[in-house]
Amino acid sequence: MRANQATSPVRLLCRAAGLSPSGYYAWRGRTPSARAGANERLLGRIRQIHGASRGAYGAPMIHAELTEGGEPINHKRVARLMRLHGIVGVTRRKPHGTTRRDPTAVAAPDLVERRFRAERPDQLWVADITYVPTWAGFLYLAIVLDVCSRRIVGWAMANHLNADHLLPMHHSTFRLSHEPTGNAFAAYAGLR
Repeated sequence: MRANQATSPVRLLCRAAGLSPSGYYAWRGRTPSARAGANERLLGRIRQIHGASRGAYGAPMIHAELTEGGEPINHKRVARLMRLHGIVGVTRRKPHGTTRRDPTAVAAPDLVERRFRAERPDQLWVADITYVPTWAGFLYLAIVLDVCSRRIVGWAMANHLNADHLLPMHHSTFRLSHEPTGNAFAAYAGLR
């Protein structure tokens, strides 16, 4: 109402809001309630804790800090005050599920029988795909690792998760340090 008093009379604003002018003036002249005063004091403490955490703490951590400091308060009140005043903490990223198996596909045979040991280089290579979150989206990285030396012998990157394009052994985008001489290659079973 105060913001619009310069352009419209209070009586008209009160009528539009369904209030009486005397009720509006009585409310404006009142001192804040004990609860409102406590909320203002608590809001100052919440802002102090939030600032000390460099903006990382959300409602659960701020509630924990307040209760450890001897402030008996409900977690819902902390969350409500933070929400009303736009105070938010840093949230963890949600897990990004990348494996979608085809239920009708036949599983590839386990050539190494879960024994990931090799006595000489190039005897056994294993492959896996991971993703790296970036500002522009996800970047998918496929690697081939020599089990004996634990060295990465090949890698490829793409902005999509498609096994036909991301992990081809003789594709021009896949960078191999040398050709394999061993007899076993185990790839991640969750490729699309």
